[in-house]
Amino acid sequence: MSTALPTDIDDTAARLQAHGYIADRQLATALHLALRLQRPLFLEGEPGTGKTEIAKTVAAMLGRPLIRLQCHEGLDLAGAAYEWNYPRQMIEIRLAERDGATREQLATDLFSPRFLTQRALLQAIDPAQPVPPVLLIDELDRADEPFEAYLLEVLSDFQITIPELGTVKAKEPPIVVLTSNRTREVHDAVKRRCLYHWVGFPDAERELAILRQRVPGASEALSRQIVAFIQALRGADLFKLPGIAETIEWSRALLELDALQLDPETVNNTLGVLLKYQDDIAKVQGSEAARLVEQVRAALRG
Repeated sequence: MSTALPTDIDDTAARLQAHGYIADRQLATALHLALRLQRPLFLEGEPGTGKTEIAKTVAAMLGRPLIRLQCHEGLDLAGAAYEWNYPRQMIEIRLAERDGATREQLATDLFSPRFLTQRALLQAIDPAQPVPPVLLIDELDRADEPFEAYLLEVLSDFQITIPELGTVKAKEPPIVVLTSNRTREVHDAVKRRCLYHWVGFPDAERELAILRQRVPGASEALSRQIVAFIQALRGADLFKLPGIAETIEWSRALLELDALQLDPETVNNTLGVLLKYQDDIAKVQGSEAARLVEQVRAALRG
């Protein structure tokens, strides 16, 4: 495994593929530029299209640790960057009072790094890191909008200013990947600090290549049927379309059931692997599932 950065776009794509991620040319270009220009990469798109996986793959590809910040409602600075260890500080205050320490000595000691609890953002830029890590800020759109303000200093200067301690700045910038499922718009100030790429659903050729690599036990005939069915399903009026993650999971489920080809009964019985909302399942199961299976068979025969 080479820990050096890829030399060009083709090398980026080839090394990703060697670690199980098949990227299209545009994504490989965006990632290559983000690595070379030391800029954060903002990936937006439907759930299940491989946005999170790209950060995991880059970490494995370059032999770097992965630090993941999973965003959620109510996430704040204490949960994302750092917080002071108040219980330890209180113990220190009592010990210092017993020993007769001055207020100046106490104030200096209380707000030192040994009382600082590092969270993901501060860990990623810690100058003591032996190797710059990959920082994954996952599903930023799930966090409250004001949280984005905490990210601006990290994304632009790879540093965090701690009022009681000073500025902590990375010796070498981490590789930063941000993802969003676009449940809400992320502020322009965040996007301006990043290279941007929309991760869409793959075409049939790339999805088949992904399936061959991730589920090698599936036969060529079954893999082609699975891809054709899901490509057709994405044209339906569903609340949540199946992503690549669902394609892989469904393929593994069908293998577990010893399926040799798609048939309406098997599809109906396994729709819960592909679709996560009952209204979507109700739209597809029964006659629609049978129609799609027949459509797939006819297309592959032709």
